[in-house]
Amino acid sequence: MLYFLENVYLFMDKTTKQALIKCFEPYVTEKRASLFKKVVELRTRYITIVLEDVYQSHNTSAVLRSCDCFGIQDVHIIEQRNEFKLNNDIALGAAKWLTLRKYTGKNSSENNPFNILRKGGYRIVATSPKKGATSIYDFDITKGKTAFFFGTELKGLSKELMENADEKVHIPMHGFTESFNISVSAALVLQQAIQKLHQSNLHWQLSHEEKIDLNLDWLKKTVKSAESLEKTFLSNSGNSFT
Repeated sequence: MLYFLENVYLFMDKTTKQALIKCFEPYVTEKRASLFKKVVELRTRYITIVLEDVYQSHNTSAVLRSCDCFGIQDVHIIEQRNEFKLNNDIALGAAKWLTLRKYTGKNSSENNPFNILRKGGYRIVATSPKKGATSIYDFDITKGKTAFFFGTELKGLSKELMENADEKVHIPMHGFTESFNISVSAALVLQQAIQKLHQSNLHWQLSHEEKIDLNLDWLKKTVKSAESLEKTFLSNSGNSFT
């Protein structure tokens, strides 16, 4: 199952969110509640991943799994030519803990990934084996928030994306083949980027408000009858958010 971007708590104040978390917590084990708090401290939106028309389900699923493992919270999915498919046997439920945003059909200015990411302060970084791209080992993560773009194995990223990229990176290779499998590429790029990020003095963690929202979202996806519990809680507290 895929969980796409939906901020249902946008109009809920922080105090109400924290109270709702306390309402949900008794319905999960102490170990699970503790794990949520531990994992959210290492989540980041400083780096995000964008998949352009990647349709092989085993690859897309492996990328989502890597994103969760490395603490990447947001994944952007562009569907212009190919449909994004998930294989849960490979993803192992990773999509449940990520925030996904899908871009389908013809992009309007309001639904253009370049505009949305740049408005969010991200630089567009295309992964490419072509000459002129910066080695991921030399990539400077401190220049600002980064959106790494990955394309299909055969065609790579689109011409439009390559032309709109602020920077290009590649993974050094020393064999006969010209590229890594996309899931391997994503894992290698993330390993290097996250290591540099954690070693930097950058403030890469989520804000306090974002941590509350994410913890609440994870609890809601875990607790059985969460919708009913939330409705009852909000009704008793005098709120009308449902």
